[in-house]
Amino acid sequence: MLVSLTVGKVDAGVAVLLTEDKRLIEFPSILLPPSITSGSIVDITVSQNGDAEATSQKSFQSLQKRILNTYGLHSPSPPALRLRNATQTSLVLEWDPIDLATSSLKSLTLYRNGSKAGSIPRPKEMLQTKISGLAVDTEYSFHLVLRTTGGTFSSPTLTVRTHKMTDLSGITVTPGILPPQLRDSLETAVDRIGAKLADSVRIDTTHFVCTEGRGPEWERASEMNIPIVRPEWVEGCEREGRIVGVRGYYLNANPKDRQVGANPAFSGNAAAGEQSRQGSMIQPNTPGAASQTSLPSRSAPNSGQHRPTSPERDGYVTGPGNGPGPEIPPTPPPKDGSQRLGHDQEEDEADEEEDSGSETEEPDSARPRDSDDETTLAASEKEGRKVSVEDGDEGTGDMDEVPL
Repeated sequence: MLVSLTVGKVDAGVAVLLTEDKRLIEFPSILLPPSITSGSIVDITVSQNGDAEATSQKSFQSLQKRILNTYGLHSPSPPALRLRNATQTSLVLEWDPIDLATSSLKSLTLYRNGSKAGSIPRPKEMLQTKISGLAVDTEYSFHLVLRTTGGTFSSPTLTVRTHKMTDLSGITVTPGILPPQLRDSLETAVDRIGAKLADSVRIDTTHFVCTEGRGPEWERASEMNIPIVRPEWVEGCEREGRIVGVRGYYLNANPKDRQVGANPAFSGNAAAGEQSRQGSMIQPNTPGAASQTSLPSRSAPNSGQHRPTSPERDGYVTGPGNGPGPEIPPTPPPKDGSQRLGHDQEEDEADEEEDSGSETEEPDSARPRDSDDETTLAASEKEGRKVSVEDGDEGTGDMDEVPL
């Protein structure tokens, strides 16, 4: 098709062409002959290039198919959450590697009981997580939410329950440096209580058992804050039939701090045997048994029990030894401005007692005694005081009160 156009105006980049019916057409001036000016007439031939059009259409269809096969047939897969291990206060959850297809990852979030528990760091690398601080024998529900550029995908809800105190199947022990014989006994004890044994420290390792604090596995357990205990801890769990505290079983712990108890399965028989042994120790038919049982019990010294005090005993002190000694009255306040110490007063009173020959006060109504009776009485009183001091028994013997 041949079209004749008149050049109206030529600029640096665009030329204005006029048709026969006076229509304006902007045309690139670079495509016109360089000699044209305003008023020049140019003939332009217009035709359709079918071959080029078919080639372009074919290329476009091929691109559409590649886009469909790449981005339309595959989409991200929802994460699959499952339980790896459970203890009394913790859970270890794991999932399969994330399939993003052609999408890009935005976030991976863990939900507990319908509320957000936290985002998983490095979700393409981490495939498990440990949740601690849970309640004993309590049910929880978890699910993962995967957010990508191709959409949001959620995992099925996982319902789990923490163990009871008597359930030892969740314990996972990793042995460290141990003597060969002790290691064999540890493996046997772990098998008896139904626990698991791991050769290396893992995320589900609950306790690291060793006798020496060294080695790469010990360092890794310390970095992961895993309790490091002695082999006696496993024996304590087996003995009591439940999980026991680890404070008394640390490597540097004092064995006296361990709270040793009995297995509840054997506590009834042990209590019955103890009661029968105590019953056989006392025979009521034996002569003197009644008199022994009827005597008031006497508390042992320094037993830690509080003894009631009275105004008369508040100022008294006990003597040396295991038992109470003779009572000594408190030092009276100084009289007439004198500043005598209690020790000096006791020495003066002792001297007066020696000079007086341990004389005792007699009531006015007492009958007079002769010299022989007084001598005998003084000797007996001295012996009584000596016995009372040596025996350490308060209130026995004749203890003279020193006049102040």
